[in-house]
Amino acid sequence: MAVLCAGQTLAAPQATAAPTSTPHVRTSAASEVHAAEDAAARAIAAALTDPAWRARVRQAALTSHEVAVTALADGALKTTLASADHRIAAAKGLGPGVGPLLRLRLGDPSMRGALTAGTEPWVAAATSDDGPVTAYDGEGGTHTLDARETPARPVYVVDLDGSRALAAGLDVLHEELARRGVRSAAPAAEPKRARTSAAAAGFWTTRIGAVSLSDDEEPWIKGDAEIYTLVTGFGHDGKVRVDPVDMPYLDDDGTVYRPQQILVNWSSYKYDLADAVMMEDDGSTNYRDLAKAIAAILLTVTDQGAYIPLVNAVLDAIPDDWWTDDPDYVDSWYTLARTDNGTRYGARGNGWMTLEPYFVQEL
Repeated sequence: MAVLCAGQTLAAPQATAAPTSTPHVRTSAASEVHAAEDAAARAIAAALTDPAWRARVRQAALTSHEVAVTALADGALKTTLASADHRIAAAKGLGPGVGPLLRLRLGDPSMRGALTAGTEPWVAAATSDDGPVTAYDGEGGTHTLDARETPARPVYVVDLDGSRALAAGLDVLHEELARRGVRSAAPAAEPKRARTSAAAAGFWTTRIGAVSLSDDEEPWIKGDAEIYTLVTGFGHDGKVRVDPVDMPYLDDDGTVYRPQQILVNWSSYKYDLADAVMMEDDGSTNYRDLAKAIAAILLTVTDQGAYIPLVNAVLDAIPDDWWTDDPDYVDSWYTLARTDNGTRYGARGNGWMTLEPYFVQEL
């Protein structure tokens, strides 16, 4: 999982002011998501006493990285899991149309042999911190596992479809920021700058040639990271804008990815400078609350006729409890320039990107 150095609170600039109501909402959202996942784990464990269901889940877990467990279930279990799905979507600020989010996976590839041999698996909910893991057996018993030491017994981990949740969450972020007066749109939806000739029609962008995040030993209970970046700057109207960029390929730490992905569309910005704040959806992010917190801070920043870095403003909007336990903040890049061509390291030292100017020619 591509996340963070252990000392993230020391390496990152600290939030100096956050809306007083946000930390409470944030904690409630995280608690609600984990409670729903935990209830699903207990229900799945109890259902494993049925030999047919146990065999069905084992086959699915051995042949797929993630199992859409709500679709696999039937009867009362399906109803229970569907209810948990709705609770999770609501806690994350997502609409009911997002679809089932619960997923089941084998905790670690090393467990495949024991599971194949017929060892009874336990079931646990994925955790967003490094504390003890509670696993359930089919008889309703609980077992405390070490998050840092992979157990020999196979464990099914109940987690979320992070890609689906993040895609839906960024849509909510777009809509909510715009509703609160902060411009936010996908680059493709932005109007292009007028050009002096038809031959020059198009727009300049900054493209990511390669990107990597620092190595960190992550617990076996955690799955892939779900990374996105908030690109910020001043629009042509002189007002702050935030453009979220999904980075679904950034799964593992210590791995170099070469996405050739557009990070900044300069036709959206007044100045040839922008900032970027990389974040992770740890499973309990409420996107409406995030948009509300960001908008509350950024709407106080005004254009003074020269570029003002906005990283600190975004970090100030992040509630204090996001700096501990949950790896929400990954890294940040100050004053990205349209002419940047080479490797830029994040301010936290947790990641780097190789950037290049890239002109998108109009068809």
